[in-house]
Amino acid sequence: MLFGLAYQNLWRNRRRTLLTMSAMVVSVSLLILALGIFSGMFKDMLASATEQYYGHLVMAKPDYHQRRDLYATLPDTILTLPTLQNPEILGRAPRLRSFGLVSWGQTSQPVELLGIQPLAEATVTSLHDQIVKGRFLEETDKNCLIIGWGLAEKLNVRPGDAVVFVTQAADGSIGNDLLTITGIFRTGDRRHDNNLVLAPLTWLQNLLVLPGRIHEVSMRIHNPMTASVLASRINAELNTEATILDWGELLPEMREVISAYDVSRMIVVIILYLATGLGILNTFFMSVMERTREFGILLAQGMRPWLIRQLVLLEAMILAIMSLIIGMFLGGLMTFYMDQVGIDLSKYITPVTYAGGTILPRLHAVFDLGNFLTPAIVLLMVSLAASYLPANRAAKLNPVVAIREE
Repeated sequence: MLFGLAYQNLWRNRRRTLLTMSAMVVSVSLLILALGIFSGMFKDMLASATEQYYGHLVMAKPDYHQRRDLYATLPDTILTLPTLQNPEILGRAPRLRSFGLVSWGQTSQPVELLGIQPLAEATVTSLHDQIVKGRFLEETDKNCLIIGWGLAEKLNVRPGDAVVFVTQAADGSIGNDLLTITGIFRTGDRRHDNNLVLAPLTWLQNLLVLPGRIHEVSMRIHNPMTASVLASRINAELNTEATILDWGELLPEMREVISAYDVSRMIVVIILYLATGLGILNTFFMSVMERTREFGILLAQGMRPWLIRQLVLLEAMILAIMSLIIGMFLGGLMTFYMDQVGIDLSKYITPVTYAGGTILPRLHAVFDLGNFLTPAIVLLMVSLAASYLPANRAAKLNPVVAIREE
C-alpha cells in the first residue's frame, strides 16, 4: 500500500516530477558515457605501453631493467619452466636486446634493437598489427629487420633497402652486419617509432656472440590489472636467478595514473551529482510543503511519523530507480556507439605520450561494469540523502498546526 501511495504522489505534480526525472536521466546517461570514454582512454594508454613493447609480465635477471647489462642473460630454455605454463599466461616471447647504430648512406641513427621470435612476439605485443609498409618478420627471415616510422624518415629508407647495424658483442668485438628492411611500423609513440628496431632472435644471438641466451621473456595475460598478483605467485615458485616484474613495476608512472583513475572518477561523479541532488532536494521540499495539510491529517488519524518519513523516502527511491532504468539504457546506447564507431580527432590533434603510454587522437568508450554501477549506486545515495531533510520535516509536523495550514 505504501509503495502504491508513493508512486501516485509522484505524479500529483507531473511537470515537476518529469523535470526532476529528466535531470537525473541526463546526469546518469552522460556520466556513464564520460566514464566509458575515460576508461577507453586509460585502456589505450595501458595497451600502448604494454602491448606494443613491454608486455604485461617480464622475466629477467633481478637488476637487468635498471642497468640493461649485456651480460645479464638467461638460457632460452627457461621458456620450458613449469611455472611459465600457467593457464593465465596467454603468450610468451623471448627477447635479446642490443643498442647500437643503424646506418644508411651517410646517415646513422642510434637505435634499440630487439631480437625476437616473430610468432611468439605476435602472441604478446601488437607490433605485427602496426605495420604500415612492407610486412612483419617471419620465422624464416635471417638478415632482416623492421623499423619505426620516424626512424625510416630520418634514414630516408623504405622496405627492401639494406642498412648496416653496428654494436658491441659480448666477446668484446664489434658486431656488424647488413640487414634488409622488410617492414615499417607506426605505433604513435615517438620513442618506439624513432628508435626501435626488431630483428630475428637467432641472428642477434650470433651477432652478439650469445648463442642460446636471452635477456628477458615478455608475457601477456588475460587481465592486466591482476599482473602484480600473478607475478608475486610465480616469483614464489621460481627457483632460478630470474624474477618476474609486472607492468606496474616497469612503468610506475602508469600505475599511479591507473590508481588515480578511481579517485578521478568519484570526483566527476560527485561534482555532477551535486547539481542533481539540489534538484531532488528542491522537488521534495516543494512536495512536502504542498502536502503539509495532508500529512497533518495522516498523523492525526494515527499514522506513525516514521511511516511518513518512509513514504517520502520511498517516493525519492522510486523516482531514482525509474530515472536509472532510462538513464542506464541511454548511457549504454551512447557507450555502444562510441565503442563501435568513436570519434576520430587525428585531423586536429596528434598522439600524446604520457606516463609511458600514448593517448591516441580518438575518442572511444569501453563497457565496464564499474562505469554503470558507480553512477547507479551514487544516484540512489544522493536521492536518499537529498530527500531525507524533506522527509524528516514531514515526520516532525505537528498535526494540529499542519491541518490548519492553507
